[in-house]
Amino acid sequence: MVNFEWYRTFKAIYQAGNLTKASHELLISQPNVSVQLAALENHVGHKLFDRLPRRLVPTEYGKLLYTQIVESVENLEKVETEFRKSALKRNSTIRLGSPIEFFNNYLVDRLGECKSNLNVEFALTKDLIDRLVKQELDFVIATQQIEKPDVFYLPIMNESFMIVADNSFDSHVFDNYIADNNLVEAEKWLIAQAWITYDNELSLIRRFWRENFNKRPLIKPHYVIPDINIILKTVSLGNGISVVSDLFINKCTGDSNMKILWRGIVSTTNTLFLAYNPLRVEASRIDEMKNLLALKTDTLNEFV
Repeated sequence: MVNFEWYRTFKAIYQAGNLTKASHELLISQPNVSVQLAALENHVGHKLFDRLPRRLVPTEYGKLLYTQIVESVENLEKVETEFRKSALKRNSTIRLGSPIEFFNNYLVDRLGECKSNLNVEFALTKDLIDRLVKQELDFVIATQQIEKPDVFYLPIMNESFMIVADNSFDSHVFDNYIADNNLVEAEKWLIAQAWITYDNELSLIRRFWRENFNKRPLIKPHYVIPDINIILKTVSLGNGISVVSDLFINKCTGDSNMKILWRGIVSTTNTLFLAYNPLRVEASRIDEMKNLLALKTDTLNEFV
């Protein structure tokens, strides 16, 4: 049975004029080239080259065989090259880091928009950006901008924070304090409640408190749950109150289960970003991520 590599090797030797150049072109060893040439000569039953010092000269049969096979071999090589390019394109992989809640609530339903393979890792923004810098990730959904060399932050969405409780939660005392602009008593009342937090550092609560009370919160969490979806479910079941982003309230539980206890006197907002190194990712992959995120332009957009 004839081997296509024999003909490819024969063509390379014919065009290069010696085994060394042919082996460099084919990216195989010179002894391998010699073996394949000998196999083809044995198969066709004719000598294809005369061996001269430092070069090989095709015999008349070699010239005849070359004219018969060169076009077919080159066509097959083109097909093989295009197939490999296509396969590489189909099998390209995007490595994405994201907060688990954001991925679960905003990206899962849009995975069909991503044509590349997608490897996802969940962690906090600081850890994900460190992995981006180490080239272990291609993109990161970041909740903050962390200054790192060559990392570009594309705004993708705004979020605002608010205190939420379950619908049956009795807040009339607090509501009266807010109506009277009595922030001192309003803060005392809030601190006395059962709080559900994302971590012991009170990450979201601390920022909300600074904007509205101009101080750090003196809150001892009743539950520490590092998952926004579970926090919202816990709130909706009447087990406490929490500060959460408006991005997740309707996505997770629906308005019927919870109410907004207080948006604050001052709106506490944040911007989410798509972080990447533009020097290390192809433009086509950036476009693919923008499509996955439903971004229409390079400016801040809401999801659609």
